Amino acid sequence: MFRLFPDLSEDLLLNLFHKGIHAQWSSRDLDWESPLVFTEAQCRSLGRILTPVYLGEQSAMLGAAAILPQMAEAGESTAQVYLCSFMMDEGRHFEALTRLYHHMKQEPIPIRQMPSMLRYHHRLRQGDRVDWVWGILISDLFAKNFYQMFAKSQPQALFGDMSRRVLQDESRHQAFADHYLKAAIRQLPEERLIALRIMRDDLLRIMETMHVQLREDADCIDLDGASFLEHLVTDISQHAVRIGLDQPPDGPGRRPRPAPLAKTVDLSSARPHHRPKSSGRRPQMAAPTEPAEDCDTCYLAAICHSRLARAVAR
Repeated sequence: MFRLFPDLSEDLLLNLFHKGIHAQWSSRDLDWESPLVFTEAQCRSLGRILTPVYLGEQSAMLGAAAILPQMAEAGESTAQVYLCSFMMDEGRHFEALTRLYHHMKQEPIPIRQMPSMLRYHHRLRQGDRVDWVWGILISDLFAKNFYQMFAKSQPQALFGDMSRRVLQDESRHQAFADHYLKAAIRQLPEERLIALRIMRDDLLRIMETMHVQLREDADCIDLDGASFLEHLVTDISQHAVRIGLDQPPDGPGRRPRPAPLAKTVDLSSARPHHRPKSSGRRPQMAAPTEPAEDCDTCYLAAICHSRLARAVAR
C-alpha cells in the first residue's frame, strides 16, 4: 500500500539526495573546445570500449524506474526519494556520453556484434530490489574504475573532465548501495546470500568475455584490461565484506584479500600474449567464461529494436 504522507526522517539516503541536488551538472558545463588527446584510431577504440558503460547508463535509468514502485510498496520512503536523484544522474551520464560520441564522430558497438552486453544487463534485471541494488553496485564499481583512469591520466582533456564529474555521482551511488545492502543483507536467509554471490560471479564472467572481445581496442588506448579486471575484482571483494555478504578472510578488522572472489574469474585467459609498445603513458588504475543464457525476452531489446532479440537468439 502506498503511503500518501510517508515519514521522511533524516538519514543517509536523504542526505545523499540533497548532496545530489547541490552537485548538479550537465554536458553544457563541459568545455567542448578542450582537446580530446586521442587520435582518430584511438577515438574509434574508445567509442567501442565505452559501449558497455554507455549501455549501463541506459539500463540503470530503466531499472531504477522499475524498482521505484517496489521501494514504495516496502515503505522505503527515503530510498524512493534518493532513487529519483539517481535517475537524474544516470540520465545526465547518458546524455553526456551521447554527445561525446557525436563529438568524436563515433558510434557504440551494435549489440548483435557483442551479445554479451545484452546478457550482462539482462542479468542485472533478475530478482527483486535487493538483487537490483547489488547488481547496480557491481556495475557502478566497474564504471568507477573505468572513469578513474581517465580522470587521473588526463584531467585537462575533455573526457578526463567528464570522467571527474561522473565520479562525483558514482561516489553517491556507491554510498547508497552500501548503506541499503548492509541493512537488507542482515534480514536475508542463507539461500538468498548464495544467490547474490552467484549473481556476482555471473556478472564477472560476462565482464571477462567483454574484455576478451575488446582487447585490441584496450591496447590501442594503452589500457591494461587484465589489470583493470584484477582491480575490479578486488574492489568488489572489499565491498562484499563491507556489506556483510562475505566474511573477512583474515579475521575481524583486517583488509580482505581478493583471492576467494578472484578464483571465480579466470583472468589468465584474458591476458594478451603480446602487447604493442606503448605510445604514451598508460591510464593509471586506482588502488583498490561462460556467458549467461541468451535473453531473447530482455527489455533492452526494445532499445535496440525488436529484431535484435531474434538475432541474439539465433
